[in-house]
Amino acid sequence: MTGGCSPLATRCGRLWGLLGLMLLTMPATPAQARALDVERDLCHAVSGTALGDDALPRLRFACRGTPDDYQKQSLWLRTTLDERPVQGGLALMLHNSRFDRLAVGFSYADGTTRWQRVRSGDFGSHWRAGGQILFDAPPRAVPVTAVTMRFDGLAAHQLVRARILPADEAGVQASGMAAAIGAALTLLLVSGIYSLSLAVAVRRQYLAWQAGWSATMLLWGTLWSQAHLALLPTMAGTATAQICTFLACLAIAVATASAVTAVERGRGVRGLRIVALLLGVGVGLAGIPLALIRRGDLSLLADLLGFAILADLIVVAIYLALAWRRGSVEARDFLAAWGLPMAVLAFIHIVDVNKDFWGGGSQFVMLVAATWQALWLAAAATRRLAQLRIERDHARDAEARAQTLARRDPLTGLPNRRGFIDSVTPLLDRARVGNLPAALLLVDIDRFKSINDIHGHEAGDAVLCTIGQRIERWEGPMCTVARLGGEEFGLLTIGMEGIVLSRFAESIRRGLADCDHSVIVGDRPVTASIGVAEVRPACDFKQLYRVADEALYDAKRGGRNRVVVQRYRDGPSRAPSREIVLSK
Repeated sequence: MTGGCSPLATRCGRLWGLLGLMLLTMPATPAQARALDVERDLCHAVSGTALGDDALPRLRFACRGTPDDYQKQSLWLRTTLDERPVQGGLALMLHNSRFDRLAVGFSYADGTTRWQRVRSGDFGSHWRAGGQILFDAPPRAVPVTAVTMRFDGLAAHQLVRARILPADEAGVQASGMAAAIGAALTLLLVSGIYSLSLAVAVRRQYLAWQAGWSATMLLWGTLWSQAHLALLPTMAGTATAQICTFLACLAIAVATASAVTAVERGRGVRGLRIVALLLGVGVGLAGIPLALIRRGDLSLLADLLGFAILADLIVVAIYLALAWRRGSVEARDFLAAWGLPMAVLAFIHIVDVNKDFWGGGSQFVMLVAATWQALWLAAAATRRLAQLRIERDHARDAEARAQTLARRDPLTGLPNRRGFIDSVTPLLDRARVGNLPAALLLVDIDRFKSINDIHGHEAGDAVLCTIGQRIERWEGPMCTVARLGGEEFGLLTIGMEGIVLSRFAESIRRGLADCDHSVIVGDRPVTASIGVAEVRPACDFKQLYRVADEALYDAKRGGRNRVVVQRYRDGPSRAPSREIVLSK
């Protein structure tokens, strides 16, 4: 997690780069496209819905003022064109809005009008990515002089976004918009799955909210872009617009919960936390009635909702900034992630971009900003968890080292009594399972106190280190060694008994006597006494130690520098047989 770039990150980076390139190269308003403003560029008329489309010549259009009282009737919008033919044909592209029926008429210089129609629930082949509906003027020998749009049951004329452009350019824009939206939705899907997997792995609540936010934005982007119409064509129009309204409000609520829960309670201001959550919940609940409204002044309600969303974002930003000052790393990451969406929201409330970006407008810009936010949060969570993993690994290493040191004698480097017991337990179990003999050898340095008294404790420590290095040579799969404390060492072996064990013990005694301590204590010999407990079948360590300690006491009492072996058959409860091996 900490080194290099993962294949997933590489793919996400390439997709984001592609999306950014498309956004940068996407002209705000193409040179040959003409954006139509309802109140400035279009004449309007209102009629009953029962009137046929062929009544167009009899209508009286007003080219000033704004249309009203049309929600339950038909709103006709008309624009005239010059009579110069457009190379490659003419097209009208509209952004999907809430209406019951839409008819588009292309009027030609010879007085003929050709109509194309869609209705809510059936856009046919006219839908395009980016929430747009495309109408191509039928090719004729005479030029198009006017374009008329008839909306039945339109919710609000302010939501009508239309552009006239060459047909071939419309095809290029539709393809480019589809690719850009596909890249954004793919990134949202990847970041959502990744955040959810992190939430399950580390059990962090804010990551689950983050995954929910990515899923909400993914669903919103899919419905807004009309990609779902390939599978569910009956959802075209009003149903999709209503669901998108609710999802947009829900996304704000989920994003607020994700940002607030990412900060530890002790690092955030409790009052701001409550206010942010209340605003987020309020925006989410406001999406329900807004989604259900079919007719009415939606522009006013949309403006009010926009201010509520800005207030929520500002409160969350202040909350995160204060938490960052109090040392919250997550707050810093969320501030960086929320920076772009907040700037975009502020920008689109000041500057009208609904006719820009190939007709994608503010929705497309918000989709791109949401993609950035999801990727940033996923990357920040990965970086944070990688740091936590490094810290955890360091803590585990330190703990392992501490446990190792707790089981090691710091002077000789041999296992201490605790480490010795840990290592003899599996050996004794192995001996019991295999019905093997076990033997414990206790080694005690003879007259060690006098070495400390005459030559000093540093000399005594040096003697112990030399003896420890010699004893360590007998460490192996069938034998484990340790310094049990003071001048006492221990060896436990399995599989040896009788004369073999006696010779092994004697070789240890001789090996220790042969150690060269002349630099430390001069010509004074350093010998050891060894008490051996041989048991078959193997018993536990406490019983072995008690028997070996008795044998060691006998060796000391018998003159030192010798080996005393006590053998038990059928357990220590039976009378032992004793063997004394004197020094040569």
